[in-house]
This record gives sequence, structure tokens and C-alpha cells, in this order.
Amino acid sequence: MCTVTYIPANEIYFLTSNRDEKNVRKEAIVPNVYEMRGKKLVFPRDADAGGSWIALHENGNAAVLLNGAFERHVPEPPYRLSRGQIFLNVISNERPVRHFHHTDLQQIEPFTLVVLEKENLYECRWDGRQKHFQQLKKHRPYIWSSVTLYDYGVIKKRQEWFARFLNSHAHPTQKDILAFHRFTGDGDAANSLLMERGDVYSTVSITSMLITADRGSMKYEDVKNNITYEKKIEFEASIEIL
Repeated sequence: MCTVTYIPANEIYFLTSNRDEKNVRKEAIVPNVYEMRGKKLVFPRDADAGGSWIALHENGNAAVLLNGAFERHVPEPPYRLSRGQIFLNVISNERPVRHFHHTDLQQIEPFTLVVLEKENLYECRWDGRQKHFQQLKKHRPYIWSSVTLYDYGVIKKRQEWFARFLNSHAHPTQKDILAFHRFTGDGDAANSLLMERGDVYSTVSITSMLITADRGSMKYEDVKNNITYEKKIEFEASIEIL
């Protein structure tokens, strides 16, 4: 949940996430279809806390979680809930951004949410004390790197890699995007998109959502076991919610 890209391409939207985790954590449960609040969602599940970091709702909404907000913070446990549990609580709501605004986040560790809701793109951050929110331009690509693992210089370098990728891929496919997330770097394994820091941290999976007007899919690459899974979902008919 530490490197995320958003790429719009010919009315198709791609949200892709590299999950960088401590190697002592249990392997995640691969994506499946779950029912929450009477609706279907597709997401992988964290085997330790039961939450998730990326999800696709049958109403067409999608979201990704990153650890941290604007700067590296000092953890202050115990926390009331995991960020992954908060994430599922937000994305399972019909209006996730509104639900983010109304959710009590006291005693929750800082995080960033990237939310595609009703074809609008939002960035929601919790810095441990207050919420921050902005609507982004849905027809523009973006990249995020978690501030808990990457300093400003590395984040800037990754933005440059992303710009070069976009310049050489005017109409990227999901395969192109997954290759970018898997192979991009400059030889520094600690800060490549597919990262590895000794026996402590590594990229354990890459998950990419492909979203159209009426359907979506989630492709999940288990990096450790070199296995790929895919789940597809048909979106329900759109109903305006006031």
C-alpha cells in the first residue's frame, strides 16, 4: 500500500498499488468478492488485521490506501482500529468521500486515501489530528509514494520515472502499467517500485484495477509466490443518491 498510480486512458481508469510490507506479516488473502452493507466488493484481505488496502465496489467506486499523510510520523500505539479496517468501512459506503468526512478518526494512524467515486477523483488524508481533502482532475494521471517509507528525494525521482513512462506510453494498457510497477528503478533496490530492504521490508504484491462505465476487474500479482489472480465484477445500474 505504498506506491499508487492513477491513469485514465480512453474512458478506462486504472488504479494500481504496490504493497510494501514488513516480511514478518502474514501473506494476504487473495482478492475475492465480499458482501458489505448489502453490496458486493472485490478486495484482497489483510491476514493480520482483517482490513484491506485496495477495493472495488459494485457501484463502480474504487479506492486505494497508503500509509501516512504528508510526512513521516512517529507511531503512537495502541490504535483503536487498523487503517485497513477504516478503509473498508469507508469504501463499503455508497458515498465514501462523504463517509470519510463523517468518520471518527481519533486514535487512528495517519493515512492517505485515493478515491474514484462516480467518476470523480479525490484525495483524502488523515494526519493524526485533522482531515485534509481535495478533488483531483480525473483526466490527469497521478503517482503517490508513502511518506512512511520514502523521503522527498525518492518521491521526486519516482515522479520523474512516471512522467517518462507516460511520455513513452500514450495509451497504456494494464499490462504496461503492471510492468511499470514491477520493473521501474535505477538499481537501488531499497527505493525501486518493486522494493526490497534486506529481511525487513519488500513489495509483496501488485494490484491493478481496471474500471469502465459498466464493469471492473482486479488483477493481483503475488510477487513472493509469482502467481497472478483476477476477479471481475459487473456494476449495478446507477441510482442517484441524494
